[in-house]
Amino acid sequence: MAYALYRKYRSKSLDDVVGQRHVTDILSRALKAGRISHAYLLTGPRGVGKTSVARILAHEINSLPYDESSTHLDIIEIDAASNNGVEDVRDLREKVQLAPVSAKKKVYIIDEVHMLSKAAFNALLKTLEEPPEHIVFILATTDLDKLPATIISRTQRYGFRAISLDDAVKHLRFIADQEKIAVSDDALAMIAKRGDGSFRDSISLLDQLTSLTDDKGSITAELIEQSLGLAADATISALLEAVAQHDLQSIIATLNQSGNDGINPTTLSKQLSDAIIDRLGSSPQLLPLLDLLLDVPKSSQPQIKLLTVLGRFGNTALVKPSKTAALSAPVKEVTATIKELEKKAVQPKPKEPPMIKPEPAQIPPEAQPKTQLTGEVKDFDWTVLIEHVRKEHVALYSVLSKCKFELEDTTLTLYTGNPFYKKKIDDAKYSTQLYESLTAIGCHNLAIETLPTNPTMKNSQAAAIADIMGGGEEVSLDG
Repeated sequence: MAYALYRKYRSKSLDDVVGQRHVTDILSRALKAGRISHAYLLTGPRGVGKTSVARILAHEINSLPYDESSTHLDIIEIDAASNNGVEDVRDLREKVQLAPVSAKKKVYIIDEVHMLSKAAFNALLKTLEEPPEHIVFILATTDLDKLPATIISRTQRYGFRAISLDDAVKHLRFIADQEKIAVSDDALAMIAKRGDGSFRDSISLLDQLTSLTDDKGSITAELIEQSLGLAADATISALLEAVAQHDLQSIIATLNQSGNDGINPTTLSKQLSDAIIDRLGSSPQLLPLLDLLLDVPKSSQPQIKLLTVLGRFGNTALVKPSKTAALSAPVKEVTATIKELEKKAVQPKPKEPPMIKPEPAQIPPEAQPKTQLTGEVKDFDWTVLIEHVRKEHVALYSVLSKCKFELEDTTLTLYTGNPFYKKKIDDAKYSTQLYESLTAIGCHNLAIETLPTNPTMKNSQAAAIADIMGGGEEVSLDG
């Protein structure tokens, strides 16, 4: 019978477990000393060996040889994801009263224990606190935060760590050599990175890629990029170079090309993050970009979010100046003596002539702007933008013409009035057309934010009335 590689190379003893010596060493010493706890709690990321250690520990407690294919009546595994009700736990409480069939201890392994319901936890609590002498519980979970403190306090807790990249690559190389899989070191490193600290995920990916050796020879990094939909290293380097050069057009072109190639924006943002981490020593200025990239996977529209993040960071007009710029200015040397400075300080300052404030220019009503603008961008004209969109993008015009706007510094906030119009403007097609239109009228340096509301009323009384009436717009009346 053919086994998946992660099952075939699952650890058979505590000494075989890779990357968790801080756990296996303590358990080995406790077993040799005969110190057996009534309840263990194994926590940590997925695929790092929790279930394997639980099974090995159960066999070691009973001095039984461990084999992946063998089963024992006194070692019972329960999947809490499918047996999470209070009735399941009550049934368990009845069965734990029965003595072991042939082993010294009856061991219950409860995997993904955090999936138990609140009622099930309450039912388990008493049994876990005072189990019969012949019972040992081994609980395993990937989500410690979901466990009640009362459960945690009644167990011996062992925290597993994510597998380091070096340990993962060494173990993958061992498996590849054993299975006669032709794979390059670069490809193994890429597989280990994709595993994200999980042995099981890394080994499963290697197993999946073994078919590539049938007619391609060796598994290479390039083949992995093609088969998994990853961006090439050249694409990652091009994006980071465009960000460094503040080349917005290159950023847009590269992202469009990666989208056409079918590269997932969330995957692309993860690759960019990994590349930035590798370069932080020589390029610390990329640290703010790394922080912004964390929001891409959380977005409902990751493609637009990635464009916004890279576009804002890669546009000179949108990058805020460093606060330390003033500190780098040359310091002027003072050559005057202390007496000269004291003499200058006591001298009375000459009286300045009174300033005459000029009368404010009278602007005729027809020349006054109809929509309030704030900030320093003086060449932006909403009417010009709307007219350009009307001529070039009719569908976008039907939505944009119903919006109101506010300009502050280099941020153009669009008030769509409802979520439907916001979703339309945030769509990749319309947002690209909007950026193109802004560039066409000479305002490419603006960042766009959309809000599904109307602008906030500045008159408090009017705002209160509008709130009571369920909405409204603020208008000004000329006397």
